Amino acid sequence: MLSLTPPKPLSLFSNHHHPSPFLNLHSLVLNLHHLRPKPHTLLKPISAAQFPTPPTPSPSDQLYQPFRPPPSPKSPSLTPDTILDILSNRLGLWHQYAPHISTLQRQFAFSPPTIEEVTGISGVEQNRLIVGAQVRDSLISSQLDEETLSFFDIGGAEILYELRLLSASQRAAAARHVAAHRLDPEATEELARAMKDFPRRRGDPGWECFSPVPGDCLAFMYFRQSKEHQTKAERTASLQQAMEVAETERAKLRVSEELWKGEGDGAVDEDAARAARARVPVVRMQTGEVAEATSVVVMPVCEAEEGELGVVGAPECRTVGEFRVVVAEKGWSRWVVLPGWGPVAAIEKGGVVIGFKDGRFLPWKVNMKGYMEEEILVVVNREKKDVAEEEGYYLVVNAEDGGLKVDGGDRLKNKGVNESLGNVVLVVRPPKEDDDLQLIDDDWE
Repeated sequence: MLSLTPPKPLSLFSNHHHPSPFLNLHSLVLNLHHLRPKPHTLLKPISAAQFPTPPTPSPSDQLYQPFRPPPSPKSPSLTPDTILDILSNRLGLWHQYAPHISTLQRQFAFSPPTIEEVTGISGVEQNRLIVGAQVRDSLISSQLDEETLSFFDIGGAEILYELRLLSASQRAAAARHVAAHRLDPEATEELARAMKDFPRRRGDPGWECFSPVPGDCLAFMYFRQSKEHQTKAERTASLQQAMEVAETERAKLRVSEELWKGEGDGAVDEDAARAARARVPVVRMQTGEVAEATSVVVMPVCEAEEGELGVVGAPECRTVGEFRVVVAEKGWSRWVVLPGWGPVAAIEKGGVVIGFKDGRFLPWKVNMKGYMEEEILVVVNREKKDVAEEEGYYLVVNAEDGGLKVDGGDRLKNKGVNESLGNVVLVVRPPKEDDDLQLIDDDWE
């Protein structure tokens, strides 16, 4: 008989071939435990604080660096890194960042080699900047004007460094002289040495004729050096330099007398003595001097051969407006542009320039070869016609040919002449290269 038996339920543990009698649920659970993660592999929570902060790029790595005014040198919040950044990038004018060098050395114990390694400023330059800034501070304390101080804003550390050995009053006077003549560091060093040495030279021959102003101190140094030279050319060259820089009339007179002694081998004639006493500057024009002048003067020109009519007929000129436009009262065909030297600039509207073919019509130095071979311009002030000073020079009519000549006030008074065509204020010699006599008669400020 057939018996009906229910089919066995399918089991997960069955095998299609031979079921294993050792496989049970307990063993399966044990095997599954191997798939669980081990305790030491658990992940820790992630924190942003554990990641390092990326470095901030330095200013030198940035393509564009906007201008940042330097922090105040007196700011107490400056760190060494900030100061080194200021010095490395030269932020501000030299006298603004120079005090930071002292701050690094005194407050943070930085040595000059360390500062040089980081900033590129050498030890010598560091010292020059520090001392230059100190000299500038002393000038401010001496109430030096802002215009003069501004001259030292660019490259002024090297110049002011040379004034370190002078007193406060000497520094102020020297700074004005340096700015007025735009001296470089080498010339400034020479000026400072002359001013420092001048008081010590009391009692030297000729010392009493010079004053302690910067120009006279330089002039006395050259004057003294002229006596130490062996050759006449060297002595003359030193005296020429002294005449260039002398400021006071007494100093110029003393140098002039020494020059004339050299030219005449010890003999000083009447004309030479008058030339030494005269208050008429004589200047040799330099090539390009008009282009480099800070101010110029435009004047009408007439030739000596034209006589009195030429002088009287020349127009009067004046300047108007902020641009100093030259306005002439009438048309004129010949003009000359001169640097704004003191004697020329002082003439208001009566100035005229007389052109001489040579120096034969000048009453001094007629024996000098240079004057006999070159053209000369004589600047005359027509507003001062009275023969007032015996030691002055005046423009008059030459009785021999009707032309013009220059004569001394003492001679004119002896002849009974009390009025001239004008007072001579300046004699100009033309530019000339390699002229041995170029500065012998440069007696002007």
